[in-house]
Amino acid sequence: MEGQTGQAPLAAGLEPLCDGLPQAVGQVGSRLAERYYVQLAEEALEPKGEAGQPGPEAQALEEAVQAELESLRRTARTLAQAYQEANNLEDELSARLRDMRTARDRKWYAPNPPANSAIDLAEAKQDHFAQGLSLYKILLICAAGSFAGVVVEMLWCILTNGYLESRSGLVYGPFNLLYGAGAVCLTLALYKYRNRGYQWSFLGGFFVGSVLEYVCSWAQEALLGSRSWDYSGMPLNLNGRICFLYSVFWGVLGIFWIKDLYPRMAKYILKIPNRIGRPLTWAFTLFLLINAVVSCVAVGRWSQRVEGQPPSNGFWEFVDQRFPDERMERVFANMEFGR
Repeated sequence: MEGQTGQAPLAAGLEPLCDGLPQAVGQVGSRLAERYYVQLAEEALEPKGEAGQPGPEAQALEEAVQAELESLRRTARTLAQAYQEANNLEDELSARLRDMRTARDRKWYAPNPPANSAIDLAEAKQDHFAQGLSLYKILLICAAGSFAGVVVEMLWCILTNGYLESRSGLVYGPFNLLYGAGAVCLTLALYKYRNRGYQWSFLGGFFVGSVLEYVCSWAQEALLGSRSWDYSGMPLNLNGRICFLYSVFWGVLGIFWIKDLYPRMAKYILKIPNRIGRPLTWAFTLFLLINAVVSCVAVGRWSQRVEGQPPSNGFWEFVDQRFPDERMERVFANMEFGR
């Protein structure tokens, strides 16, 4: 079968090299059996050397067999490497073809995401300020993920519970850096596999999401004395911080993220002109950093108020006025403190 240019497929040149390998390996196996199997059996049945010591013939036999084993191991490693490389090529080419078909199959009710390869090409052509895994791309993903995660969870709360409840992780605005950090970690872990099959995205999301969730839960409890989630009642949980079910959800999210959400987000980032993209990115980042610091101070003081500690100076009195319990309970609706 000929390709787009009228030439034979590039991979077709590998087929003649591989066609004779099974037969060649079989022939070597037969010759090994003829040369060594009987001798090894005879030596095992009637050792010709002294007790515990091989004779000259047995020693020569062992050396010859050991040399054969080393050669077979080198051959097996080479064949395994060639198999892995060919399998990787097949996986990536198949994924790129599937992504192209998905992007091309446009639907009026749900526009499909662009292919990751198309995003890569557009970024290179525009020499975009946030191309690839640049710092600007990572910072923008963090900001967008922090916002989008809160919106999605609030909508989920409405659908499942019938009421609207804050899912923010910061005192100013609908932002939660856990979602932003999750988006960044998933992107960093899965970017290399953006043009590969779904299995890599699932495994990456499963492990990265689980580690991130555990570390964030531990850090919140260690630094602030509070916990925002507890899976102790779920099966296969680890210290109530993560559980198998939600780790699977992280795996599914890994696929959804790198194959759907990331290329959509990258497509919109491409629309930001270079001249305003850099200052805009730093402005968002500075806002989130200040927001995070203020939030940590407010939550830390809230924890002290729960324990009955009065403000020790004017600064903490100001914090109590700006962030009273009612406001904190409204913003951090699910936060609990250890007593």
